[in-house]
Amino acid sequence: MSLRDDQLATLKAAGKDFDYYNIANLDGIDHLPYSLKVLVENLVRNIDGANITDEHVKTLLDWDPNAEPSHEIQFTPSRVIMQDFTGVPCIVDLATMRDAVKDLGGDPEVINPQVQSDMVIDHSVQIDKYGIADAVQQNMDIEYQRNGERYQFLRWGQQAFKNFRVVPPGTGIIHQVNIEYLAKVVMSKAEANGNTLAYLDSCVGTDSHTTTENGLGVLGWGVGGIEAEAAMLGQPISMLVPRVVGFKLTGSIPEGVTATDVVLTITAMLRKHGVVGKFVEFYGEGIASVPLANRATIGNMGPEFGSTCGIFPIDNVTLDYLRLTGRSEEQVALVEAYAKANKLWGDASDPDYVEPQYSEYEELDLGTVVPSIAGPKRPQDRILLSEAKEMFEKTAPAYETEKTVKDPVAVSTDFRGDFDIENGDVAIASITSCTNTSNPSVMIAAGLIARNAHAKGLKPKPWVKTSLAPGSQVVADYLKAAGLQDDLDALGYQLVGFGCATCIGNSGPLLPEISEAINANDLTVTAVLSGNRNFEGRISPDVKMNYLASPPLVIAYALAGTMDFDFETQPLGTDADGNDVYLKDIWPTNSEVAAVVDGTVSREMFLKDYASVFDGDHRWKGLDVPEGELFAWNDKSTYVRKQTFFDGMKATPDPVADIHGARVLALLGDSVTTDHISPAGAFKASGPAGKYLTERGVEPKNFNSYGSRRGNHEIMVRGTFGNIRLRNQLLASVGEEVTPGGFTYDFLAKKPTTIFEASRDYIDNKVPLVVLAGKEYGTGSSRDWAAKGTVMLGVKAVITESFERIHRSNLIGMGVLPLQFPAGESYESLGLNGTETYDIAGVEKLNEGVTPKTVHVTATHEDGSKTEFDAVVRIDTPGEADYYRNGGILQYVLRNLMK
Repeated sequence: MSLRDDQLATLKAAGKDFDYYNIANLDGIDHLPYSLKVLVENLVRNIDGANITDEHVKTLLDWDPNAEPSHEIQFTPSRVIMQDFTGVPCIVDLATMRDAVKDLGGDPEVINPQVQSDMVIDHSVQIDKYGIADAVQQNMDIEYQRNGERYQFLRWGQQAFKNFRVVPPGTGIIHQVNIEYLAKVVMSKAEANGNTLAYLDSCVGTDSHTTTENGLGVLGWGVGGIEAEAAMLGQPISMLVPRVVGFKLTGSIPEGVTATDVVLTITAMLRKHGVVGKFVEFYGEGIASVPLANRATIGNMGPEFGSTCGIFPIDNVTLDYLRLTGRSEEQVALVEAYAKANKLWGDASDPDYVEPQYSEYEELDLGTVVPSIAGPKRPQDRILLSEAKEMFEKTAPAYETEKTVKDPVAVSTDFRGDFDIENGDVAIASITSCTNTSNPSVMIAAGLIARNAHAKGLKPKPWVKTSLAPGSQVVADYLKAAGLQDDLDALGYQLVGFGCATCIGNSGPLLPEISEAINANDLTVTAVLSGNRNFEGRISPDVKMNYLASPPLVIAYALAGTMDFDFETQPLGTDADGNDVYLKDIWPTNSEVAAVVDGTVSREMFLKDYASVFDGDHRWKGLDVPEGELFAWNDKSTYVRKQTFFDGMKATPDPVADIHGARVLALLGDSVTTDHISPAGAFKASGPAGKYLTERGVEPKNFNSYGSRRGNHEIMVRGTFGNIRLRNQLLASVGEEVTPGGFTYDFLAKKPTTIFEASRDYIDNKVPLVVLAGKEYGTGSSRDWAAKGTVMLGVKAVITESFERIHRSNLIGMGVLPLQFPAGESYESLGLNGTETYDIAGVEKLNEGVTPKTVHVTATHEDGSKTEFDAVVRIDTPGEADYYRNGGILQYVLRNLMK
């Protein structure tokens, strides 16, 4: 008997009996943070005696708040959520796995996600049209023209796979759809014995802001595609038990302050504190007064303050939100009963409440928060609104060059008339992104500002690109019901689409005349957006400085037309009587905002808008979609291609082999990130990926981005290690100049070339490859193509001084062997420079079911001398050993499902 059997119990909710795993009576549970209790339940429910044992649960129950993370556990998410950029390759892999099963004589329909997996298409709408009545329809028409191939494929997947649903374009943003509809908080499923099991909702997503769901008490965060695929296929994700930062909230938000101001304050505090790799958990009596929408706004910014999650416990606020958003009374009753039975109820006023212990502490009195913005290039760089003009004047000179024209530049346009633009002018003022558009209080505040401004005859400046991209159709409903959309329209804030839009760089082009004036005169113009990311170059290629602000402040800056503005002392314009109008004259009170929210945001809106959430509009339904269990691949497609991972795969894996005669593809330094390795952003026509498209008749203007073409491995492998910031020192070792980007030396052709072209030469000649690197290899966000691209280049092993944990795991998941130099050693200390050939012996022990602690590496120099050392094998769990023996996680799962 294991703990899994011992803790199975019965729970009654809404008149029904549920099986559940009771963790409330386990020794040590009382003082654990909420987030770690979630992990305890997850471990107990998934004990298998190998990857997850009773001992893992005991270790977690014995958690020492002061210890540094060292214990590894396996987290098995209940759900997976994806957006279209990062989700497409996951579905390509599943579709390819079906072909592989058929080739092996099996039933292709055994390949399905093993847990509920949802994709929300929200990353592809671009703001090409704005400031006109039918902008949203025109933008969606263009979106379908650009993305037809991808959408056909996803529409096929929607009908071909079980446990996979697609929310079509034009519905909303992934994280808002998640909290408003997809998240259950407590899930239930029918069991083989006829009973129903209740268990905690947990969810990883292929987008960093998956942490929005933390506001609901759902534990989850953003992961790379390989972890997402593993989770979809029922495999656990390896993680270290983290330190947990307790963040106490007290007081209440003062007049004139928004949820955005609160979250920018928290972001700055936690960045200063240092929470990378840690959980953040909000607690204290003060959280009872934090509305769920504000909790979601705070959770959403987890990646910006750097933590893995930013979670709130389940309490009455959670239940009220579930009711408002249309969840059934039975579901609400189950959430309440389950949370109380398992000591997950977070009401600090409850007599039985036990305050958790935390590793570190922070505290914020909400009453001290003041209006704020953040910028000009990082979300954590908070600026008090009262000091914004002064700070802009301090930072702007750093963005100017000797070519920057200081005087106003005349611009003449058909769309917006004639005007002058100058440094500091706001070129984009966009209400956009999952961060704020999920929050009725700030959206209604924006509508009320628009109403008040419109009534006084104010308008945005003509050079401002205005846009409103809500996170769900419910937002459009309540703005319309409150009569506020008419006022927003009057200010140029017509709906442009339901998607991430400006926040991910899909702001669309500025008017050509404005863009030309900016670039010809090297002007430093600005963008203001209600998003979560404002990194340099992210929002628009024409805009140098980007600021995050609440939706009402976005409109305020559109009216001001410049960042060089003090709202306290400078009027926004004059009314019909010639009186100066200041921001304070049009800013709504908290009670006015609350009255409109209470009077218009209704349960009925959520029920109506989500009743047919997976159906889509006439465009989606009208797609020409192939039918059947197998996808009809189009060899001419440049967006979606059948993967090659399973070519020649056998039902039983070949034994793993030692590596002989390997050459070095790249010799890299410390802190090589997944951004250095994984393709992202735009690509040049002169590079391998650009040449591939050009040869297939695609013009550079239609290249789109690596993100949109992630379903085509031919493009992605050509961009792997292609980042312009990468410096391959192998070139220096052979006396060549180190050209930044994806370049190397081909020892067979005896010439410098691109990493991709060299890899083809080595593969054609059956020469295995290795990568040598320094400390912290693979840091940064988990990116699936950092590992997928590595294996597709023919790399068999990566030898480093140390790895980032998730990238190490991803390499194993793709069948690449992660090795470390002996402690204290490096390729420099061992006298290696990448010109050697490498033999790695001892790998074959894995065939005996044993994971060797080290393998023997022999590096043979060009003069025939040898350097030998024992490299540490970084296959850390039994599950990882299974993946490696099978050539990767997908092959392992495929073979198991066929059994």
